[in-house]
Amino acid sequence: MSSELSHSALQSPDRPITRSPDVLAHGRRLEYLTLAWNSLEAVAAIAAGLIAGSIALVGFGLDSVIECFSGGVLLWRLRAGEEGERRERLALRLVGASFIALAIYVTYDASRSLVRHEPPEKSWFGIAVAMASLIAMPLLARAKRRVAAQLNSGAMRADSRQTDLCAYLSAILLGGLLLNALLRWWWADPAAGLVMVPIIGREGVQALRGKTCCDENCELRVASGEPS
Repeated sequence: MSSELSHSALQSPDRPITRSPDVLAHGRRLEYLTLAWNSLEAVAAIAAGLIAGSIALVGFGLDSVIECFSGGVLLWRLRAGEEGERRERLALRLVGASFIALAIYVTYDASRSLVRHEPPEKSWFGIAVAMASLIAMPLLARAKRRVAAQLNSGAMRADSRQTDLCAYLSAILLGGLLLNALLRWWWADPAAGLVMVPIIGREGVQALRGKTCCDENCELRVASGEPS
């Protein structure tokens, strides 16, 4: 791939963002939707987890709380107007910090579940919550990526990745709850959660460093001389 093509295909947080009022407004609407959805999801999952004694459900609810924080950070960034470019890097680091916080919690929660051998009770309501999130989160993440590309916003790309991770965690939660409810495999959910930790942690580190691209794109950026 030529250097010119690499520059046109990749976006850099150092380049000016597009300030289209319609695009910014759409981005804000997506973040408000994220906040509303995750607030309801947090209440439902934590309540179901406490009733069923499910650490996985409570942990998923707390993940939704972190998602609310991430959405709030992006709203703060998108409402900045002319100051948006100066806030971009700080917003990206704050989103990265939320990834790291999530990785630490999942590690602690999953490890404790495995050590204590504490299987949750069946929670069909929790299964419904996980299924709803598994449907909604990929759609929301895809919409955020479209807006991030139009704004050239690394922070919003990082937030879309966090929404993707919420969908992955929904799948893990759903699998764990179903295996526990149907087969009583209590260890399935915490073990799968531990598998997700390196992915979550990597995204957090990349966001803190100001990077949101995959390894291949990062290598192309370096090869073309574009700043990371």
